[in-house]
Amino acid sequence: MMMNLQGSWVAMITPFTKDDKIDFDGFNTLIDRQIKYGTSQLFVLGSAGEVTLLSMEEKKTIIKEVIAITRRRIPVFFSAASMTTDQSIEIAQYCEKQGADGVVFTVPPYVLINQRAVFQHFDSCMNSINIPCGIYNNPSRLGVIVKPETIKLLSDRHPNFVVDKEAQGSVEQLVQVQRLCQGKVKIMCCDFPKYSIVIPTLAVGGAGTANIGGNVIPEETASYSRPWTSMQIIEECRNEYFKYFPLLQELYTFSNPVVIKAALEILGLPCGHLRKPYQPYAGERRDRLEKMMGEMGVIDKYGVK
Repeated sequence: MMMNLQGSWVAMITPFTKDDKIDFDGFNTLIDRQIKYGTSQLFVLGSAGEVTLLSMEEKKTIIKEVIAITRRRIPVFFSAASMTTDQSIEIAQYCEKQGADGVVFTVPPYVLINQRAVFQHFDSCMNSINIPCGIYNNPSRLGVIVKPETIKLLSDRHPNFVVDKEAQGSVEQLVQVQRLCQGKVKIMCCDFPKYSIVIPTLAVGGAGTANIGGNVIPEETASYSRPWTSMQIIEECRNEYFKYFPLLQELYTFSNPVVIKAALEILGLPCGHLRKPYQPYAGERRDRLEKMMGEMGVIDKYGVK
């Protein structure tokens, strides 16, 4: 369990072919690009990967093939989020069997359970595997926040619980998790809500960011996602983060991965269509995105010639 998660943890899109199949050649291109530009680890089958629009068979195929593509070149975690505890365990155990580096669990959506049930759900999930695991604390999508005290209880019981991906606006939550877990569980914040906790996460000793921006600007995201171990890193983080903040905001204009796929398409990178009911980012909005990427030098640097 000595995995040192830190830096930029990019939530990957799922590329599709024109006939709506999973584009594994596209996955290969996108993963090679992440490795080239300094991404620390990958997160697959999250919201950016259109996970709710994939069948169980597609999810398992993605898990198997992406593990083969990465070939231990970069750590890859998969979401085991499901509607029930048993389904979450099924996916997590499949990931472990295939050789995944880790999995991430969420509270099942819609059920609005209390903290005791939250603990029991995660406790059962973490007990079911031996590989590293984490939680995704996202109350805006799931309806329930995982409180710091619950995270501490899970940390005490499970040596394989290594990362807490936070996606809520409370700095108090970050402070309490860091204080109670004393760094045993690494905090890596999500871009949501509105990039409000990136700087606070790093300031309280967090390990990095679990982000979507790295799909588009991987090297810059890797730079501003480093743990704060020196004043030089802090200054470089602020400079990169402030410079690209308007683009990061644009990427969250709509739910993931609507704008990300438009940006990748502008760069000429494989992404494919959005599955319904998502609608493409088109017209004046797409024109604004392309203009912004051009003015920031993103197209010149990352565009496929």
